[in-house]
Amino acid sequence: MARIRAYSAAEGDPLRPSSWLSRLLRAHAMHRDTPTFCRSGCLVGGDGKVTSPASVAVVTATVFTAPDIMSVQRCQEEWQELDNEFRQLQETHKVYRQKLEELNSLQSVCSGCINKHKRRLADLKYNLQRHKHSASLGESDLIQQIDGTIKERHNVFFDMEAYLPKKNGLYLNLVLGNVNVTLLSNQAKFAYKDEYEKFKLYLTIILLLGAIACRFVLHYRVTDEVFNFLLVWYYCTLTIRESVLISNGSRIKGWWVSHHYVSTFLSGVMLTWPNGLIYQMFRNQFLAFSIYQKKESIIKGSFKMRRKRPTVPLTFWRHGCCVQFLQYYYQSGCLYRLRALGERNHLDLTVEGFQSWMWRGLTFLLPFLFFGHFWQLYNAITLFGLSRHEACKEWQVFVLALTFLLLFLGNFLTTLKVVHTKFQKNKLKKH
Repeated sequence: MARIRAYSAAEGDPLRPSSWLSRLLRAHAMHRDTPTFCRSGCLVGGDGKVTSPASVAVVTATVFTAPDIMSVQRCQEEWQELDNEFRQLQETHKVYRQKLEELNSLQSVCSGCINKHKRRLADLKYNLQRHKHSASLGESDLIQQIDGTIKERHNVFFDMEAYLPKKNGLYLNLVLGNVNVTLLSNQAKFAYKDEYEKFKLYLTIILLLGAIACRFVLHYRVTDEVFNFLLVWYYCTLTIRESVLISNGSRIKGWWVSHHYVSTFLSGVMLTWPNGLIYQMFRNQFLAFSIYQKKESIIKGSFKMRRKRPTVPLTFWRHGCCVQFLQYYYQSGCLYRLRALGERNHLDLTVEGFQSWMWRGLTFLLPFLFFGHFWQLYNAITLFGLSRHEACKEWQVFVLALTFLLLFLGNFLTTLKVVHTKFQKNKLKKH
């Protein structure tokens, strides 16, 4: 049933072919042998002729068609067909549950074998280390060869465990409980990783706009609290998603995992810092640092994890290409190229720093990174100075100074270590 508006001709005349109502009713009547009635009294015959009871300029009609009424025999046949399909569905579901039980059994067997193999390899490595100093030249070569194979074996186990259920770490247990977060297919793993990267990019853009608004437009404590709360939620969500990715085989580790926990703590302390003279003295510096950091992140992230390299919005280029935005954009492109060459894992992530795989093509990011690291040091020095101010009574000032100092040391030393290691490897290759 549909309400339609149409222009009709004089009584007894068919509707003009130009009318869309005429075309609709003609098609319907030609498709069915039975006549079609409308509320205004129009009768449409099987030949497509429309007879109107009155000559009107505009009529509003609701077209009614009689529903198909199946015979009892046809209903019985339909029910039998549905009953057969239901029985087939039950059999298919039964097979599915059997396969699921077999899958769970195989997962348990594989996990048990891997754990047993790891224990035996650990015992073997311990015995080899004891004989290493007293072994002959031939035995030393054998021990070194076995030791290298053991390391490769552990890498293979890591890839195997990415497809097996495992116990969650302490953090995931506290947040999610004892829930299996292992994704079984490569497609599901990569889709989740892609969602993680998009989440970082979109939230970074929102945080950038929020920082700009708080710095230049909204000079209110309430808006600052909203911005700091968004930072806390953003970093908390990142830590949860990264923990899920680690459980599924992502090799992100070390400081770049701890960095987000420290950033969560810092944002939480900023959220609890009450408004006052000391807060206002540091507010603009912190917002300017946030703008620089988020612009850096956006350029780092605007590459969509597909086959095409995206166009960076002109707005961000005009306002200055800062560190996280630069990192995300170029790290994503570099990761895509290395994955295509088979040199990186499909679950490798972009980070707020510098890693060894970025050496080829991404060294131009180092000045931006080091500038951001030293800005963190400048924030720490500023806060240490404010903590000695006579008007300072808030504990947040000194705690934030220590946190910014910790971020500087972690970021700076980790980046410096990567650069030093790469220089050493390049020297060995030349010689």
